[in-house]
Amino acid sequence: MKCAFCGHDETKVVDSRVSESQDAIRRRRECLACQKRFTTYERREEMPLMVIKKDGAQEPFDRGKLLRGLVVATAKRNVSTERLEELIDDLVAQLHNEFRYEIDSRILGDMVLDRLKGLDKVAYVRFASVYKSFEDVDEFTDELRGLKR
Repeated sequence: MKCAFCGHDETKVVDSRVSESQDAIRRRRECLACQKRFTTYERREEMPLMVIKKDGAQEPFDRGKLLRGLVVATAKRNVSTERLEELIDDLVAQLHNEFRYEIDSRILGDMVLDRLKGLDKVAYVRFASVYKSFEDVDEFTDELRGLKR
């Protein structure tokens, strides 16, 4: 496993445990060159989840892409990366449990927003502003009014 910081290809596992969702093994690793620590997750391979974009194109679900979007939405908020991982785990588990291997990007975005609403309302508004591509202040205000209800 390459180091996430320096790229050195020798690391040691410091700690291993099953994730809270029980679908992955979380490993804390330490680089043998720079001694920095990072976390990796091992998951079993399953039928890939495909996202159908607005233009009809399909692309594989990218967990990292969603996590990056959530990290941006929760910047300077009291939301841990572990909590965001749990949110994604919950979302993916729901889709697999429903045997859904293709999902429209709008439905996926709505599922994320639904979970964010219960997690952090500021993060919800930040994510919604990008996801829903508000054209003007009125659309943004309408979304805020709906959140207040």
